[in-house]
Amino acid sequence: MNKINILVLILILSTAIGCDNIQNTDEKIPTEKIANPTNKVSLASELNWEKLNPARGDKSPQAATIWGDRKGSPATGFLVKFVDGFSSPPHIHNVTYRGMVIKGLVHNDDPNAEKMWMPAGSFWTQPAGESHITAAKGAENIAYIEIDSGPYLVKPTEEAFDTGERPVNVDKSNIIWLDKSELPSAGGAEVAFLWGKQKDNELRGTLVKLPAGFEGKIETNGSIFHAVVIEGEVNYQMPNQQKKNALAPGSHFSSEGKSIHQISAKASKENVIYIRTNGQFKVAT
Repeated sequence: MNKINILVLILILSTAIGCDNIQNTDEKIPTEKIANPTNKVSLASELNWEKLNPARGDKSPQAATIWGDRKGSPATGFLVKFVDGFSSPPHIHNVTYRGMVIKGLVHNDDPNAEKMWMPAGSFWTQPAGESHITAAKGAENIAYIEIDSGPYLVKPTEEAFDTGERPVNVDKSNIIWLDKSELPSAGGAEVAFLWGKQKDNELRGTLVKLPAGFEGKIETNGSIFHAVVIEGEVNYQMPNQQKKNALAPGSHFSSEGKSIHQISAKASKENVIYIRTNGQFKVAT
């Protein structure tokens, strides 16, 4: 689809910009113990699920807020859970959102478009005001959704409007990964730039792929830092604690300002983490 080709070109351009920027700002990232850590962690198993669109009753997907407030005005990240065979009627949203498939298969496109089933690890965007449908299939279907401001509302197509923004759908197989030979700050991981400008104080979304058996840390200086496990399972150690938290897909960790996130991964599979930040970060083993 032309949406994929356009995004691939954008990713290539942003990668070129991001490489130089991250390499030149490594000295800003903390390498020592943080005196007053702001690290927080939330487990997918402890999230509170409710109807995404109560007006649809039992036909509504389920939603669970991870951070922010989906019903309020701030930026928010939340999970959506679909039943097998779910297909929404054509509708619009009042705000633009981004999505990452965590489990199952998701289709999101124009109501008349052929189905393009995106597997776990795929990424899409849905502009505000544009008519579309969302469908899912699989025994378990979960997606991470993110908005820059709220509230997140579902509205009829009669209220559609055009902002000039266009949707993109990127299958997992079309995501471009960089390793430490191309991006020194990747450390023992691989990195893929999804959206935004790779500059300080500019919000952007990035994927980090940790190899099986990874043991290390993510160091960051962003005043905003949210990380959501998309694939695999990582163990997260809070500062000044010996206990490790097992973070399954949909789990989240965050911080404000200079921070160190201590992480290890199982030796049986690779792990993918989505990061939203306005600062630089470095992966180190």
